[in-house]
Amino acid sequence: MKTGKRVVCTGVGALSPLGHDWPHIEAQLRGRISAVQRIAEWDEIEGLNTRVGARVQPFELPRERYNRKTMRSMGRVASMACFATEKALAQAGLLGDPLVTSGRMGISWGSCSGEPAAFADFSLMIKEKTTEGINANTYIRMMAHTAPVNIGVFFGITGRIITTSSACTSGSQGIGYAYEAIQSGKQVAMVAGGSEELDASQAAVFDTLFATSTRHNDRPTQTPSPYDQDRDGLVLGEGACALILEEREHALARGATVLFEIVGYGTNSDGAHVTQPKAETMAQAMRLALEDAGLDAAAIPYVNGHGTATEHGDIAETQATQAVFGNRIAISSLKSYMGHTLGACGALEAWLSAEMMKSGWVCPTLNLASIDPHCGDIAYVMGGGCDLDAEYVMSNNFAFGGVNTSLILRRA
Repeated sequence: MKTGKRVVCTGVGALSPLGHDWPHIEAQLRGRISAVQRIAEWDEIEGLNTRVGARVQPFELPRERYNRKTMRSMGRVASMACFATEKALAQAGLLGDPLVTSGRMGISWGSCSGEPAAFADFSLMIKEKTTEGINANTYIRMMAHTAPVNIGVFFGITGRIITTSSACTSGSQGIGYAYEAIQSGKQVAMVAGGSEELDASQAAVFDTLFATSTRHNDRPTQTPSPYDQDRDGLVLGEGACALILEEREHALARGATVLFEIVGYGTNSDGAHVTQPKAETMAQAMRLALEDAGLDAAAIPYVNGHGTATEHGDIAETQATQAVFGNRIAISSLKSYMGHTLGACGALEAWLSAEMMKSGWVCPTLNLASIDPHCGDIAYVMGGGCDLDAEYVMSNNFAFGGVNTSLILRRA
């Protein structure tokens, strides 16, 4: 029998390549509109093969709050995190509330790294033997926990900080560990999520592994193609998504609107290879989430897949999904619309999974025309999407290093 406190989401703030709120994003999804574009400035980088990426839609930081003083320790990854958190706190009715600074609210947040430009400053020091350009805030902008630390300082949050810098599972681990902190009674509320900025250095990481999309540099909206036998690799994106998670009784007592509930979380590691995924442990992560939620596999009609459009990743993930759910389970990938947002993807995709569940419709995977026969035998959502009447959905992410996560969300 499931024990512990119940955990609900009462606020969301997002910045994404598809838009910054559900109505705009839903219109993009229903219209099958891709946010992937050619990144012209990458043409200047010798040896970089991919030219496609998905930028966040334009946004403006309010200058009275985001000024030179408050942003001196922030790069883009941290400023997006803070702005998404401000939006989430406002929706939850907690912006300026004493709970935020009471020590009963914490932060659990992930990104792959800090600001790439700050890394470049230190690299220049090593190469040119000079500290020119380095100041007291350079490391703060560079460090892996720059986003959660800056969130804490910006809003005066004094509870625990959990840094989840685990590549593609950074955002989903951020949510999962926040859920566990509240479930166990250690915190009443948590800011949870992840953020990432688009940078050529990150594209180069995947380029060197021959994992990026390169055939569609001049036809950017035709890639990525998760689960398709003609896929040619992943596309990077950027974004930020903050969830305000709260102990359910506390939220109800203050009259908050519950957006959805988190009922299960599973995470583990492959323990086998840094870059080659392992279907067996992926499947076990899903089973751990089901066990945590106290649910049978039959309760889950839809899985929001990791779906990066890499051969080994797609095959391992879908075979693992079939092993847990059989061939009836529906699956689609949001990365086909907005690329792989790295540290942000786990949070953005979990939130959008909850929104699709609420709307009674799930998006298809873009650019999926011919399913890879090596992928699992499951119900790939194609065409115009499909209607969904569900109480629960699952959102999965799998990262380099063999880190696996699975979240189960319940409709409010």
